[in-house]
Amino acid sequence: MQIFVMRHGQAEMLAASDAQRPLTQSGIEEAQVMGQWLLKNSPAFDCIFVSPYTRAQQTADAVINELTCVAKRETLAIITPEDNAKDVHGYLDAICSQEQYKSILLVSHMPLVSYLVAELTVDHVMPMFQTASVANIEYSLDKMSGELLALVSPYDIEEAR
Repeated sequence: MQIFVMRHGQAEMLAASDAQRPLTQSGIEEAQVMGQWLLKNSPAFDCIFVSPYTRAQQTADAVINELTCVAKRETLAIITPEDNAKDVHGYLDAICSQEQYKSILLVSHMPLVSYLVAELTVDHVMPMFQTASVANIEYSLDKMSGELLALVSPYDIEEAR
């Protein structure tokens, strides 16, 4: 199966709380660029899991607006910045097996996205994510691990144009 792990786009520095920080205009544009990239480079998503934080929700909105088909979107309380990658790994294994998902996108935050990629992959590499970056993992539910195929940022795409 394919697991795509995405960090939210660039967010405002100040808000009433960390959970309420919205995207900047640049962050919205980053998410749109990555949505276009996902449309060209990923299968249709069975589910998009999104952190409840404002900036992650806005990132998911911008990405979904670029995609042609998303079967399901679910806000997932266990993928905020301070959550545990092992817990998320266990949840994904259970839900993806139960629902027979073939391709998912998870929109979350640093440092969780880095820890999660390390947790989900055989070599346990912990990449640094620029804002709106997406990691593509080829994942085996049988082995409960996968291989990091790519880490792409909106800046990589814009440089290629």
